[in-house]
Amino acid sequence: EDRKTKVLKVATSVSVGTDDADVQIQQLTKENTFGSDIIFPLLRAASDPKEQVAILEIASRLQHRMFDIKEVVPAVLDGSLTFKYCNKPKTSVFSSSSRMTSMTDLAKAMSSTKLNDLQRSESSGSLQDEEDEDPNVTMTNLVKICNTMSDVQGDMDAFKALLKGFPQYTGNAARCDSGPANVLSILVLQDYSEADQDSLAKSIEQLLSRNLEELEKADIRRVSFTVSKSGDEDQHPLPFVFTFRETADFKEDQLYRHIEPTVAYQLEMLRLTKNFSVTCLGDHLSPSGQIYLYKATPKSSALAHDKKANRSPRIFARAVSFINEFSAGTFEQLLIEAFNAIDSVKTAVPPGDNHLFINIVSASPSTIIDPVDVEKVVSTILKRHSERASRLGIAEVEAKAVCRLAEDESHPISLRLVSSNPTGFVQVMNTYVEALDQSESKRIFKSIGGTKASLACSGDSSWADLDITTPYPLTRHFDAQRKAAMRSSDTLYCYDLPALFEAAVESQWASTAGAGTQPDMVMYTTELVVKKKHGGSWTMADYADGELELAETQRKAGKNDVGMVAWLMTIKTIECPTGRQVVLIANDITHKAGSFGTREDVVFKMASEYARKKRIPRLYMAANSGARIGLAEGVKKTFKVAFKNPESPESGFDFLYVSKDDYERLGVARKELIAEPFTHKGEEVFKITDIIGSEPDLGVENLKGSGLIAGETSSAYDDIFTLTIVLGRTVGIGAYLVRLGQRTIQKVSSSPIILTGYQALNKLMGVDVYSTNDQLGGPAIMYSNGISHLAVNDHLSAVTSAIHWLSYVPAVRGGLLSITNISGVDEIERPVTFEPKAGVPYDPRLLLIGQEDANGDWHGGFFDKGSFTETLAGWAKSVVVGRARLGGIPMGVIATENRTVENVKPADPADLTASEAVIQEAGCVWFPNSAYKTAQAINDFRTEDLPLIIFANWRGFSGGQRDMFDEVLKYGSLIVDAFVKFQQPVFVYIPPHAEIRGGAWVVLDASINESVMEMYATADSARGGVLEANGAASVKYRAKDMLATMHRLDEKLKKLDAELQERVCEVERQEVLDSIKEREQALLPVYEQVAVQFCELHDTPGRMQAVGVIERAVEWKESRSYFYWRLRRKLAEFDLRKKLLETYQVGRGETITPVEASKVIKGWFLETPGATNALWNDDKAVLSWIAQQSQTLEAKIVKLNRENVVQEVFEVMTAGGNTAKIGTAGIIEGIAQALLTMSPEDQAHVRAMIGKSLNI
Repeated sequence: EDRKTKVLKVATSVSVGTDDADVQIQQLTKENTFGSDIIFPLLRAASDPKEQVAILEIASRLQHRMFDIKEVVPAVLDGSLTFKYCNKPKTSVFSSSSRMTSMTDLAKAMSSTKLNDLQRSESSGSLQDEEDEDPNVTMTNLVKICNTMSDVQGDMDAFKALLKGFPQYTGNAARCDSGPANVLSILVLQDYSEADQDSLAKSIEQLLSRNLEELEKADIRRVSFTVSKSGDEDQHPLPFVFTFRETADFKEDQLYRHIEPTVAYQLEMLRLTKNFSVTCLGDHLSPSGQIYLYKATPKSSALAHDKKANRSPRIFARAVSFINEFSAGTFEQLLIEAFNAIDSVKTAVPPGDNHLFINIVSASPSTIIDPVDVEKVVSTILKRHSERASRLGIAEVEAKAVCRLAEDESHPISLRLVSSNPTGFVQVMNTYVEALDQSESKRIFKSIGGTKASLACSGDSSWADLDITTPYPLTRHFDAQRKAAMRSSDTLYCYDLPALFEAAVESQWASTAGAGTQPDMVMYTTELVVKKKHGGSWTMADYADGELELAETQRKAGKNDVGMVAWLMTIKTIECPTGRQVVLIANDITHKAGSFGTREDVVFKMASEYARKKRIPRLYMAANSGARIGLAEGVKKTFKVAFKNPESPESGFDFLYVSKDDYERLGVARKELIAEPFTHKGEEVFKITDIIGSEPDLGVENLKGSGLIAGETSSAYDDIFTLTIVLGRTVGIGAYLVRLGQRTIQKVSSSPIILTGYQALNKLMGVDVYSTNDQLGGPAIMYSNGISHLAVNDHLSAVTSAIHWLSYVPAVRGGLLSITNISGVDEIERPVTFEPKAGVPYDPRLLLIGQEDANGDWHGGFFDKGSFTETLAGWAKSVVVGRARLGGIPMGVIATENRTVENVKPADPADLTASEAVIQEAGCVWFPNSAYKTAQAINDFRTEDLPLIIFANWRGFSGGQRDMFDEVLKYGSLIVDAFVKFQQPVFVYIPPHAEIRGGAWVVLDASINESVMEMYATADSARGGVLEANGAASVKYRAKDMLATMHRLDEKLKKLDAELQERVCEVERQEVLDSIKEREQALLPVYEQVAVQFCELHDTPGRMQAVGVIERAVEWKESRSYFYWRLRRKLAEFDLRKKLLETYQVGRGETITPVEASKVIKGWFLETPGATNALWNDDKAVLSWIAQQSQTLEAKIVKLNRENVVQEVFEVMTAGGNTAKIGTAGIIEGIAQALLTMSPEDQAHVRAMIGKSLNI
C-alpha cells in the first residue's frame, strides 16, 4: 500500500503537470518502487482517466529507462499514451588486436578512443528488439488501456483505430529502412485466471493474424498484451504478459511469456533454447529486480552430440536488476533473492548442474560502474555464499554488467563474470569482456581476469573466444574429467588443483591477525611443458639423448597429452608478500588412470630437476595407479595356440605361434615379436619366443622410468624442500615417491598409499581377506606408522596445510628464514609463565604453547602463541615433533613425552591367529619407533634449513629384549647421523624438572657437531648424568659407604665407636655393637636419601657448566628471551661464517672447518676497540657488532677471497714440473676465454690490470 500511495502521488503531479514531476519519476526509479505487480491495482485506484494515463506514463518511462525518450503524448479521452524514443549509444567492443591481461589494462582501454561499435547481429534471431536498433532510428510506442479483451477483439474497427496512432499507418511518416520499428502495448483490466492463459494467447494470435496487413502498414515490430491476473485482494500477483513479434509472424513464442518485453532482451533467453527444452517454473518480483526460473531439459538433438551428458533437467535462473548505483549491497541482495527463488522450486528438479544468470543494468547513462570494483565485489560475495550455492546445486553463476568509468568520457563496456565451483571447495572466477573476433564481424568473449587460478593454464576459461550468443552446453568444460577423477579415486581433476592453492593463500591472509593488506593477485601459474628442442613428438629415448627441454608455457587447461602435469607457481604469502616460487607436480588421473609411463616419468624427472636447479620447494600431488601395464594389441589379435589336442583344448597347449604371413608382417617388418620357425601339423609356423609390441610403455620399460624418478626424488629430498600431498590412491612407484619425498600429507578418505591393490592380494591368497585399500594404506596405517606426517579431511585442508608448512620454510634452499611480525600476537621479551610441577606428569606440548588456567588466564609457553604445528602425531607418541616460531623466527622442535603412551599394532586380517597388540611405552624413554621418529624429524628440519631446539627429558633408551630385537640401537645411532649433517643452530635444552641420562646424553651431546650444537639446562631443577641419582647411589654409594658416613657424622655413633674401643669384655663389646647396629638401622633410611641427594648434586646444572658440557644454565622464565637473542646471534654468525667458508673453496688450497671459521670471526670481533672475551658471550652485543660492521666484515671477506685466489695461482705456477707448465697454460687460457665474454671496456680494463701488475 505504501508503494501504491507513492506512485499515485507522483501520478497526480504528472497529471497536473507540476515542475518537479520528472524529478519525482526519477526518484521512483532509484527506489525501485514501481513494479508490474501493482500497475493494475494503481489503474483501478486512479481517480480519473487523466490520472490513469499519468500512471501509464510513469510505467512506460520506467520500463523504457534504457532508451532515450524523445516525446510523450497522452490521450486522456482514449485512455492511451504515445511516446517516441530511440536507442542510447551501444556498448563498445575491443578490437581483435587488443591485448589485455588484467583489470588495470581494461580500465586503460576503456578510457581510450580505439574501441569499435558493432551493428545489429542477425544471430539474435527472434529476439531482435528495440535494443538492436540504430540510435538514429526513432520508434513509436502506443500504450492503450482496455477494460476487457472484447474492446479490441469484438470490433475490427476498434483495433484498426488503435493503429492510427502510428504515423506510418496514416502516411505521415515513411517506414523504417532497417525493418519494423514501432510497438503496440495493450493493458487489459479484466481479471483472468491461470487456466485462461493459453486460450487467451490463442485468441490474441487469431486477432493479429486477421490484421497482418494492417500491422505491416503501421510498421509494427511487436505487439504486447499485459493482462490482469486474478488473485487475493491482499496479494498483487504479477500480470500475464503475452508478446507477439513480427519476426515470428505475430505468433507467440512461449519462451517469453510473462516477461516484460523490455526485460526479455536482458535475459539472453536464446542461449538456453538451442540445447534445452525450457519450461517456466515461475517468476519473482523483488525490490532488487526481476527473477525468472526455468526448468531446462536437454534436447535429444543436443544429446546426440554429447552422449555422455547428464540427461536430467536442471534449473536456469535469470535475474535482471536496473540500478542507478552499483554497490556490494545491491548485488548481494539480488543474489540472495535469486537463491531464495531457486530454493523455493528446487524440489521440482533433480539437484545439480543449475545455472544462475544475473544482469546488472545501468538505469542511467550517468551511472558509473568501475570494472575493477565489479570484479572485486562479485568475487567476494560469491565466495561468501559459495556453500549455499553448492547446496542449491548451482554449478555456475554468471554475472553481466555494463561498466563505465566516467559519465561522458568513458566507453561503456560489457563485462561478464563467470563463477563456478569445480572442486566443491573454491569459487573460481573468470572475467571476460566483449571483443571482436579476427574477422571483426561478431562479438566474442575475451578473457581478461578473474581468480588467478583461472589465468595462464589452470582453471576453466572455456568461454574465451566464443561468440557471445553461444548456447549453454549440456556439459561444461572438463565436467567429464572431473567426474572421472571423482569416480576413479574420489579426487580432483589436476587442472583444478591450482585453484585450491589460491584459496589457501587467501585464507592465510584473511585468518592471520596483523597480516597487512592482501595483494590483489596472490598467485600466478605457468605450466612447465616438456618439449623436443627441434619440435615434434618425443619419447624417453629423446630424454636419454638430451633432446628435450622443459619450457615455461602459457596454455589452456587440458592440453596435456601426458598423465603428469607440472606448474611453476608464484604465491604471495604473508611470509613472502613479494612472492615465492614453488614447483607443483600432479598426476592426471583421467589420463590412463594416472599410471606412470615413460613419458610421465620424464615430465616428473625434468620438473623435479627444474625445482632443484632453482632451489625452490617441490610439491607432488599424488593420485595414481602405479606403473603402467599394457599388452601388444597387434599380436594379441593375431597369435594362435598350439593345443596338445585340438579336439580337447582343455588338455592344455604347447606354445603360441603366428603364421608365416603374420610373422612377415609383425616380426620382420614391424619388429613387434621374435619367433623361431617351427613345423606344426605339417605347416611352417613361427613359435613366439618374445613379444616386443609396437605400442609404447607396455611393461618393464616403465619400471626403468620408475627407478629414474625414485632416484630423483631421493636426491630432491636432500637438495630442496619436498612435500607429497596424497589426494587419491597412490600405488607402487607412487607409494615409493611418497616415502622418498619423506614429508607427506594424506587425505583421510579414498587416498590409500599401497604397493598392491587389495583385489590382487585377495587373488594371490585365494580368499577375500581385505575389503578395501584403506586396510592396507589408509591413514589408520600410514599416519600411525610415520609415513604420513599429517592426516586431513579434504582436498582444501590438505593444500591449506601445505601452504602453512611452507610458511616455515625459506623461499629457496639455503635462503633467509621467513620471519614474521608477531606484533599484536605475542611479545618477545615476555616470561614463560607455564611451569610444570615436579613429579606431576603433564602434556609436553604445554611447554611449547602454554595453557589457559581455570580462571581463563593465559600462561604463555616457550614459542609464539598459536605458532606450533605438530607433525607425525599418530606415530611414536613418546616423542613430540613439529614446527613453531620464536619471535617470528621459524624453528623445528622436538620434545619428550613424559607420560605413558600406547603403541597399537593392528591385527592383520590375512593372519587368522593375529590379534591387535597394545604396547605400553613409558615416558622419558626412547623406543625404536620414537628414536627413528627423532632422527627423521632432525633430517626433515635439516633439509628445511630450520634451526632446531630440543626439550630433552630422556632417561635413556629402552634396552629390553624386544626393543633390542626391534633395532633400538640402530635407530638411536641414526639420531647421531642426523646431527652430524645439520648446518643450522641446534639447542638442546633440559626443561624444568627434566633430566638426560646415559645413552640419551650420548646422542644429544654438543660434541657430536660442535659447529652447530649447544646444550643448556634449566637452572636448579634440571639434571644430567650417566645414571639417575638412585641408580648411581646403588652402585657408587653402597651400604658400607653410607655406614662410613654415619659413623663420620652421627654423634651417637661416634660415642659408641669410642666406647667400643674402650671395652675389653666381650659381653660389653657385644652390647655396644648391638647398640651401634640398632643406631645404624635407625639412620639408614635417611642416609639412603642423603646418598641419593649426594649423587644428585653431581648432576646439577652448576656442575654441567663447570665441566663444560653445557653452555650455561638458563632460567625457565627467561628462556624465551634468552634463546630468541641467542638464535638471532647464531643465525647472523652462521651467515657470516658461510661466506667465510666459501672463500676457502677456491681450488685445492687450504680449507678450514666451521669451528675454525667461528674462531676467525671471534678474532675479528676482539680486534674491535672495547671488545672483550666476556662481551663475545653477549648475544645482543655480537648481533649489534655484525650489523654495524657489515661493510668492514664484507671487505675482510673480499680480501680473504682474493688472497686465497692469489695463493692458489701462486701454488699452481710454482709447483714445478708438468704441474707448473700445465697450470700456467691453463690460467692463461682461462683468462683468454674469459676476455672473449667481456665487453670491450671490460677487456681493456683487464688488460690494463695485467700490464700494470706485470710491468709490461
